[in-house]
Amino acid sequence: MLQTKAARRILHGVVLGVLLVNLAIGAKVYSESDANSSANDPHANLDLFVNVLERIRRDYVDGGELTYEDLVHGALRGMIGMLDPHSEFMPPTRYSHLMDDTEGRFGGVGVHINIQDGYLTVLAPMEDTPAYEAGIMSGDRIVKIEGKNARNISMPEAVDKLRGKPGSKVKMTFFRPSTREDIEVTLKRALIKVATVKDINNQRKFTVDENKIGYVRLTQFGEATSRDLEEALRKLELEDMKGLVLDLRHNPGGLLDQAIRVCEKFLAKGEPIVTTEGRREHENSEHKSSGRHARPDLPLVVLVNRFSASASEIVAGCLKDNDRAKIVGEKTFGKGSVQKILPINGQHGAALRLTTAKYYTPSHKVIHGHGIEPHHKLKMSREDEELLFLQRTPGGLKMVAEDRREAVGTFVDPQLAKAIELLVGKKQIQAKAEPEEEKPAEKPAEKPNEKAKPEKEAKPEKEAKPEEEAKPEKEAKPEKEAKPEAEEKPADKPE
Repeated sequence: MLQTKAARRILHGVVLGVLLVNLAIGAKVYSESDANSSANDPHANLDLFVNVLERIRRDYVDGGELTYEDLVHGALRGMIGMLDPHSEFMPPTRYSHLMDDTEGRFGGVGVHINIQDGYLTVLAPMEDTPAYEAGIMSGDRIVKIEGKNARNISMPEAVDKLRGKPGSKVKMTFFRPSTREDIEVTLKRALIKVATVKDINNQRKFTVDENKIGYVRLTQFGEATSRDLEEALRKLELEDMKGLVLDLRHNPGGLLDQAIRVCEKFLAKGEPIVTTEGRREHENSEHKSSGRHARPDLPLVVLVNRFSASASEIVAGCLKDNDRAKIVGEKTFGKGSVQKILPINGQHGAALRLTTAKYYTPSHKVIHGHGIEPHHKLKMSREDEELLFLQRTPGGLKMVAEDRREAVGTFVDPQLAKAIELLVGKKQIQAKAEPEEEKPAEKPAEKPNEKAKPEKEAKPEKEAKPEEEAKPEKEAKPEKEAKPEAEEKPADKPE
């Protein structure tokens, strides 16, 4: 009997314990579901927003000076700014600026900016603009605009401050991490027309070097980039181009359709270019080459660095994955997300710039946060980048002290030299080394007009051009002998 009572008590205790556990779990689930329903209830949260809005208008000390538009626009900037650094709410003036950017014509100082490590950072100065001519470089941080701290301002705010009427001036302070120095400049705003396709001398002449290697640099991807690139390639082809260096260094990106059209110029029909994948099915797309005006067999090397971003990375990733080009330089920036411009109906020109998808290379590697790794890693120091920048800049020598001018004038771009080496071929490099070993044995460098056998020895040491013309006439195998001397020229080309 006692045992039966004890057993009943134990059973009742177990049942009670189970009921209490179930009750606790149920309460927790109910609490969480209630919280979730509250978090996702649009009416409750909009009521909260309106109550705060009215409280600010009524009780804030300067609330009388604030309009509803001020408060709502501020709230939208904060809401969208918390998503990622690339999404933003664009009031009419900002949207107008964006349209000017893509059309390649606007008034400003000429810098592409981004938030990097929490700082407003110059991704690339636009060439032939006030910022470029003042010596502003990729990686420089904007610390002050018109004497006011720029540490915590957003990109849209910075853009609004830098834009203005052509001819007006803006005072800026930059911090250069490589020298740990502040640089104060007053820039005169200009009406900026962006030329996105340039030759090695910052012009649009486009000639091949002595190895028949062409060079084209894309400064960004604007509305005319594909058309201008086609024009450049045709000029080079008229000069019997045998290979091409496509320079995407310091290119911050631009329009997706232009990146696709650039890739198409080097791919056979049907080759994959890029895919986009987002939350919604209509955001998923795959782009393939049309094969129009294509040069699928043209030897190609692409130059990139850590400031090559977005559309530049699409091009580099596409040509790499399709084994269409060798990539030389540094790992790229890693900005591979898709932003759509979504005009807001009834808001007089306002729009959203919203991240809706991510880019993937043909081998389905994500670009965002990872970048594109080059085949041949060749990093340039900050000093090397500065020397190259000064070489490219009109009047660049005047920007530096006299004791540094020789370094600027004689600087050889190591990444470009590597690209030309890959295009010319190893045989050329080996052939170049052999005559140089003969230099100590003979020193007729001061007699470039010597004939017959000495002519062979003099060529690598001195001027190549006079003998370069004579050599093919005399030798049965001009390629083997002529190419070594041609190999010396690429080193001079960047100058």
